[in-house]
Amino acid sequence: MPSPQLVKWNPCLEPHRFNDTEVLQRLSCMAIKGDMFLVANLGTKQPCHSSDQGCPSDGRFQFNTNVVFSNNGTLVDRYRKYNLYFEAAFDTPPHVDHIIFDTPFAGKFGVFTCFDILFFDPAIRLLRDSEVKHIVFTAAWMNQLPLLAAIQIQSAFAIAFGVNFLAANIHHPFLGMTGSGIHTPLKSFWHHDMENLTGHLIIAQVAKNPQGLISIENAPDKMDPSHRKFLEILAGDPYCEKDSQEVHCDRATTWNMNAPLTFHSEMMYDDFTLVPVEEKEGYLRVCSNGLCCHLLYQRPTLSKELYALGVFDDLHTVHGTYYVQVCALVKCGGRGFDTCGQEITEATGVFEFHLWGNFSTSYIFPLLLTSGMTLETPDQLGWENDHYFLRKSRLSSGLVTAALYGRLYERD
Repeated sequence: MPSPQLVKWNPCLEPHRFNDTEVLQRLSCMAIKGDMFLVANLGTKQPCHSSDQGCPSDGRFQFNTNVVFSNNGTLVDRYRKYNLYFEAAFDTPPHVDHIIFDTPFAGKFGVFTCFDILFFDPAIRLLRDSEVKHIVFTAAWMNQLPLLAAIQIQSAFAIAFGVNFLAANIHHPFLGMTGSGIHTPLKSFWHHDMENLTGHLIIAQVAKNPQGLISIENAPDKMDPSHRKFLEILAGDPYCEKDSQEVHCDRATTWNMNAPLTFHSEMMYDDFTLVPVEEKEGYLRVCSNGLCCHLLYQRPTLSKELYALGVFDDLHTVHGTYYVQVCALVKCGGRGFDTCGQEITEATGVFEFHLWGNFSTSYIFPLLLTSGMTLETPDQLGWENDHYFLRKSRLSSGLVTAALYGRLYERD
């Protein structure tokens, strides 16, 4: 059934035009009072007839909706969430809304909600409009470490697609919901607090045209020793082959090339294949299905913590069904291999590393999180010899997660 045309309406100035719109009236007046564009999330209802496809028995659709007000209080657009996440009270709209609103101060903004961030529609399709430089994102996101804490995926989206990402998550620590931020490709301003019940207003000044990370071609230190080793491994010089236990190289190298036996552990409800990261420096590789993940690393001191390099290349089927390719360096919850993939927030292990894989998708989210739920920005990202890599040195604190989270939307 076709969706009704949005009525351009100013609820603050015309409060009696429609019934049951007190919330919209207050939001409209807030936008006027603050002289600001305002996006808010709420439930909306839409009457339907029994002959309409999918019309519920009570004669109305209920949608998880973002409403957009201009600075003069006018309702300029609305987005109805398409990818629902255990939301029995809401209906999936009959088609995907691709909502872009224009502003006089920063150009075009795209809008979507929570679980939408993991799917092609509407999130990725919105970015096909090259003028969309900013995303407004509302959420009730339950944090799930080590890969999908709220601020992790928010920041990763900003970095991956070179946009400003304005994220407002419900603050409800009892339900594991916290983590909002204003994220640019180069820097994040965020709030994550699982202890206190009060929220936090985030204010930041960001560029109208966000700049991305330094590309491979103009990176000033592309030939430092660690990067040269990375390029040598990619180029096969020295040439290395891996059997079930070891990596064998044609000529001696100055870094450890031994590969320990793999093990399996559950991470994010998925069966990851992992290898322990045990040395002070080294190179490791681990493969699953068609994806091979590589880690070249060094660290100033060995800690008593267990770290592991993991790979997953398959359909994720718990709390949603979607295909992912993941390369992840994670701190484990304890010293046992079965603790790798557990949710932890504190760590002391400091690394300098290259992490890379032969991904089958260009949609790759870089995740980088250190102790105390601290976001870090990669030094460099990009493709080299058909492998996507993340490079990082000078961590501010112990590493919790470094991962490349790829999405293969066509395999969902």
